[in-house]
Amino acid sequence: MAGASSAEFVTYERKGDVALVGLNRPQKRNAISDRFVEEIGLAVAKAQSEAKAAVLFGHGDHFCAGLDLAEHVKKSPIEGVHGSRRWHGVFSGIEHGTIPWISALHGAVVGGGFELAASTHIRVADETAFFALPEGQRGIFVGGGGSVRIARLVGVARMTDLMLTGRVASAEEAERWNIVQYVAPKGTALDKAMALAQTAAGNAEISNYAIINALPRIQDMAKEDGLFVESFIASFTATSPEAEERLNAFLEKRAPRLKAPGSA
Repeated sequence: MAGASSAEFVTYERKGDVALVGLNRPQKRNAISDRFVEEIGLAVAKAQSEAKAAVLFGHGDHFCAGLDLAEHVKKSPIEGVHGSRRWHGVFSGIEHGTIPWISALHGAVVGGGFELAASTHIRVADETAFFALPEGQRGIFVGGGGSVRIARLVGVARMTDLMLTGRVASAEEAERWNIVQYVAPKGTALDKAMALAQTAAGNAEISNYAIINALPRIQDMAKEDGLFVESFIASFTATSPEAEERLNAFLEKRAPRLKAPGSA
């Protein structure tokens, strides 16, 4: 274990090229306060300064039950705006940062916790995970980027249903709805996320950067604009020294070939 440290609400450690960032307020179901957001931001910056991939997980019985309502209810409207924008900044640091982030989800992935998970690039849920957006029942609205990130994952109609009705989705439904990419047995999401992060950490850094930063932006472009940008990124990455070495390793049969699922 390298670089292990702990703040009040966030734990941090590094295992090889992978940073592990743990939400650590289990007595509050990891509900996110303003201070919590700042600690997440510091951990994100540290991970991106020294790791090649990162895993985000929750200590205790839940990943994150969302916004700390006790703190939020005391805010003025402008304080609420400033708080929301800070969430946007920190979560964008994950989504549009320099390394891939994989989240390991269990128990409640609700409200702001759902929004935080949506800012990661790959999401692994164990069988205990459940997903909800109860803001409509609380008299509020999503403020951590959910109207953009979650709506893009599940579609506006599905998100509208979640917010209007308080519907709770299981891990299996989350996989069908494109919220998560993997469902793991109870208690194994972190192990799966760690394995995926180690794989991603082994990629060329320029390829990882292009994947996590170019793909979502290309989706915002008109078709021909996206194809034009893709050509430049493809050419730029393919002519890097690391790409040359990796391509030659493949051509010279020094790199492993892909295998069909289930094959020996």
